[in-house]
Parts: sequence; C-alpha cells; structure tokens
Amino acid sequence: MHALRHFYASVLLDAGESIKALAEWLGHADPAFTMRVYTHLLPSSSDRTR
Repeated sequence: MHALRHFYASVLLDAGESIKALAEWLGHADPAFTMRVYTHLLPSSSDRTR
C-alpha cells in the first residue's frame, strides 16, 4: 500500500501538481513534510532549464 501511495504522489508531481494540493490529498498537515518526503521526485532547476 505504501508503494502505491508513493507512486500516486510521484505521478502527480511529475504532472505538475502543487505541493500544497498534494499534501492535502495525502493527509499531511504541513506541506513542508510532503516536500521533505517527496523532494527527490521534483525536477531540479537545471533539469527544468534544460
């Protein structure tokens, strides 16, 4: 179940969903927590620039 939840979050982030919305959908009280958990899934600024 955890892997499915992580996959769901990954797909949403890849599609450009906001961290704030994702945190709400995942039931996280603080979007900063979501950022700490899923930051590695966000493209870096150099990747976006390229």
